[in-house]
Amino acid sequence: MQNPDEVKSMFSKMNDKQQEAVFHTEGPLLILAGAGSGKTTVLVNRVAYIIKAELAQPWQILAITFTNKAAGELKERIEAVCETGADEVWAATFHSTCARILRRYGEKLGFTAHFTIYDTDDSRRLMKEILKQMNIDEKFLGHRAVLAEISKYKDKLKTPVQAKKDAEFDSRLKIVAEAYEMYQKRLLTSDAMDFDDLICNTVTLFEKHPDVLEYYQNRFRYIMVDEYQDTNKSQYRLVSLLAQKRNNICVVGDDDQSIYRFRGATIENILSFENEFKGSTVIRLEQNYRSTGNILDAANNVIKNNTERKGKTLWTENVRGDKIVLHTAASEREEAMFIAKTILDGVAAGRKFSDYAILYRMNAQSNTIEQALSRSGIPHRLIGGHRFYDREEIKDMTSYLQIIANPNDDIRLRRIVNKPKRGIGETTMTRAAEIASSVGESVYSVIKNAGDYPTLSRAASKLIEFTKLIDGFVEAYQSDDYSLAELYNLILEHTDYKNFLKAEKDDWEQRIENIDELSSNIIKFEEDYGDEATLENFLEEISLMTDIDNYDADADTAVMMTLHSAKGLEFPVVFIPGMEEGVFPSMQTIMDPSELNEERRIAYVGITRAKEKLYLIKTRERMLFGSTTHNRESRFASEIPDKLLEKTGAQNAFSSHKLDYQPSSSSSFNPFAKKKAPLTQPSSNTYKVGNIVLHKVFGKGMVLSATPMGKDTMLEIAFDTVGTKTLMANFSKMEILS
Repeated sequence: MQNPDEVKSMFSKMNDKQQEAVFHTEGPLLILAGAGSGKTTVLVNRVAYIIKAELAQPWQILAITFTNKAAGELKERIEAVCETGADEVWAATFHSTCARILRRYGEKLGFTAHFTIYDTDDSRRLMKEILKQMNIDEKFLGHRAVLAEISKYKDKLKTPVQAKKDAEFDSRLKIVAEAYEMYQKRLLTSDAMDFDDLICNTVTLFEKHPDVLEYYQNRFRYIMVDEYQDTNKSQYRLVSLLAQKRNNICVVGDDDQSIYRFRGATIENILSFENEFKGSTVIRLEQNYRSTGNILDAANNVIKNNTERKGKTLWTENVRGDKIVLHTAASEREEAMFIAKTILDGVAAGRKFSDYAILYRMNAQSNTIEQALSRSGIPHRLIGGHRFYDREEIKDMTSYLQIIANPNDDIRLRRIVNKPKRGIGETTMTRAAEIASSVGESVYSVIKNAGDYPTLSRAASKLIEFTKLIDGFVEAYQSDDYSLAELYNLILEHTDYKNFLKAEKDDWEQRIENIDELSSNIIKFEEDYGDEATLENFLEEISLMTDIDNYDADADTAVMMTLHSAKGLEFPVVFIPGMEEGVFPSMQTIMDPSELNEERRIAYVGITRAKEKLYLIKTRERMLFGSTTHNRESRFASEIPDKLLEKTGAQNAFSSHKLDYQPSSSSSFNPFAKKKAPLTQPSSNTYKVGNIVLHKVFGKGMVLSATPMGKDTMLEIAFDTVGTKTLMANFSKMEILS
């Protein structure tokens, strides 16, 4: 056994509070980790210390995170610190952890080891079917609203029976409770679970089968939970059951960053930790390694106005840095132009596009900003847009894979039974579903024996032919003669899906590219997972993937995302547009103290994403959702002391007089000559095909085409260093060299 002092000396580079958190291994521990305080470093080194000090074997450690990206980063860093055994640590998300447990013991609840995980789209399809079966008009009670209520029940671990009791005097909730009951029955018949079920069913498994719970209690000697402020009741119940025996639970979180109430997260879990886990120790990590002093002071001055918090003050040894820019624009269009111009100025001065992040409160704000970035030729990505795995053609192909893994999956079956077209209509499948419901079988089982049912006789040959195709795929997969990539190619070949796209879709080229990209993803998966590259593991990975898991920090593009999506990330320069009352905080939250506290936490998260430079932007007037409003400055901007701010733009924001423009020392951009200034002034340059131009960021280029568009001109330019780009002339303001 290694000398304890020698082991501890390996962690001497950490600050005192971080070391205290690493070495405190026994009993309940709450680590209140402020933004940028190195919480991941603490988690990694705490795991490393437990292994190096031989307090436990790696496989006896459970580390739960909220995203696959965070879990992957945790494992990579543990492997870098520990020479051996790090790959045996259970570092995974809540959902992945529960899926792994349920794959092993799900039969105790009536599921097979091959159960399907339904994503949001699958759940919506199923609920639409159920409401139609119940004769409920979508206008009276929509499927999204029903699923939202069911999710709330599951967050609170309430069964359909309990939901019915709660709805005793509420006719609307009675319908929801009935739909909930039918939904769960259909899931069980389809051998499927939704995301909430993964947590709830694991809790049910532990409560109904103490032997299974005891196995995992004995296995996990040390349990760590990241982002504890974002847990809901079911997640709290899960970790408390696992920790019951040894009480060695360490949770890391920040009550000031609890921003997922709309998903069921409850800040009470972290606020009441000491009451729930007796004998707890609380360690505060308050030294910030990310942001400048001015940014931290701004964040502290905003969050101190909240009432629901345990209290801490971030500090840093970093430089004071630039003041926070509070910019006032005339409109949302001028706001977007200011962002684009600032990014181009910064890149021209030596920054990268990837240094910049635009974080907004509502998705509706993104459109105008994205247009400005596109017209300026600024490469950018939207995080939280249309996910790759949500595209129609990708959903079709993954549904084939899902059916091979689990033929009882009724929702995926109905998606692909007539893709490509096989003459099997919705009416036929509805009859098959009705038969399946009456005899207690899956739809696949019914259509496989379609000749036995008179109402299916006309389509029997087509249905049976389809099941023979699927059975052939299942046989190929189970034979072990085909790799996952080869199985995928087998599906493409025998369904002729690419030719189906060519015949049916105008944008078939892009869709086929996506189909081929899925093939690449499968090959990469097999390379990464080796012997564990099973179909079930692949399907589980893609079903639990989020947009942030696809975020590539190495790509040189500006990033646009909501403030919620940005939590856990950091950027050298951050823009937060829409700093107005009614936008941020939103109008719906202003009168509710608890909701307003959450909005302020969102503002705190946004501010602390910035490492070096922060821009807060408000407008004189804003068109949003078809209406133009004139709102006051956001209280979150007003809570920042003037000494920390550099105010630029139209400062007399709520005056009817001529606007004063006070340009930033780093910018000569002035779009605010008059109250109703156009978005861009017509360019004095007239660009022609063949012109050699000089762009301050992209360098020299030749104009390939110039197409007049309103008061502007769309230019296609072949640049020497960055290739061909499409820019709008008035945005670009390039010099014509010849």
